[in-house]
Amino acid sequence: MSKKRVVVTGMGAITPIGLNVDEFWKSVKEGKLGFGPITKFDTSEYKCHVAAEVKDFDGKNYMDFKAAKRMELFSQYAVAASKEAIEDAGIDMEKEDPFRVGCAIGSGIGSLQSIEREYTKLKEKGPNKVNPLFIPMLIGNMAAGNVSIAFGLKGKSIDVVTACATGTNNIGEAFRTIQYGDADIMVAGGCESSITPSGVAGFTALTALSTVDDPVKCSLPFDKNRSGFVMGEGAGIVVLEELEHAKARGARIYAEVTGYGCSSDAFHITSPAEDGSGAAAAMLNALNDGGVEPSELEYINAHGTGTHHNDLFETRAIKAAFGEHAKDIKINSTKSMIGHLLGAAGAVEFITCVKEMEEGFIHKTAGYSEQDEEMDLDYCKEAYENVDIKHALSNSLGFGGHNASLLVSKYSE
Repeated sequence: MSKKRVVVTGMGAITPIGLNVDEFWKSVKEGKLGFGPITKFDTSEYKCHVAAEVKDFDGKNYMDFKAAKRMELFSQYAVAASKEAIEDAGIDMEKEDPFRVGCAIGSGIGSLQSIEREYTKLKEKGPNKVNPLFIPMLIGNMAAGNVSIAFGLKGKSIDVVTACATGTNNIGEAFRTIQYGDADIMVAGGCESSITPSGVAGFTALTALSTVDDPVKCSLPFDKNRSGFVMGEGAGIVVLEELEHAKARGARIYAEVTGYGCSSDAFHITSPAEDGSGAAAAMLNALNDGGVEPSELEYINAHGTGTHHNDLFETRAIKAAFGEHAKDIKINSTKSMIGHLLGAAGAVEFITCVKEMEEGFIHKTAGYSEQDEEMDLDYCKEAYENVDIKHALSNSLGFGGHNASLLVSKYSE
């Protein structure tokens, strides 16, 4: 059976620098930073005081008040971004077979807020005071469940959880679903809201978070002075569609998803493989899947968290995959502006790739200024304009050794 072609026809985003794709993209082009003091709880006893919070979001602006009350924030973000993506794609569910329209949306963690809130009730007031909706609001698959319910999507509904690779894997699995004829349309991506006392304490205990308070210097992917990642939150959702189905309804086509590659480091629960072999395999698998030679790739949106190990080992992975051509590839990190959105990161970065391809603009890695010894590639100290990007890779690497790469290409007949 020949695989079907899959295109991007809609996008939606809730981010620390914009509550829709247009606002987000405008901020990216301006190099706007989404970092600031944590306002969600008192951090006076914490080593980490800075995060990339979503600002001015109100779920009631995107959904019914009662529906919003029955969702935790990660689900609200997913529904809001899905609403934008579906409207952007011009999907009219009354004209679609709902069993051919599916959903693949993941959250790396689910709701830490509900755990903290309900456990406090349990300890202070007893088990009978725990909210009856505690579990349904907590579990990560409820983002996909709530999106499916909100928009009447009756096809495949899945929640792939691979930590920081969640958004990328969900888009990849949605891509595969359409490729092999199991759906005509998939609403796909990731969401997260884990800027909570336990979330920040946990990542700080891992020494993964930056403890720099200066918003300009706290997130420095690939820079010699990088000190860890900054916790972000939000959602990125795309509408993927089988090409002929999109053409038949006259949909606007942003780009084509041409490849998807995965691997496991099988090395360590938090650190990537030191030689980069796992991430290299995922990138090459995506290129092979899309029939693109390594020498043809012009750009990589890197995982680029700003931790010592990730940035060094991802650099080694790029060198292992591309050899001498690695020096010709433009590499940037969107996390330099919005922090690490965990389960939503790969999806928002995929949207960034599509927008960069559409406008011929590769954003700078904000804050990057000083080269580290072994890290001698082009990490986009400045933005590139008027660039013809034919193929782009979006990389995500998750705790547990999960590696995932998506290949997105300029659409042509």
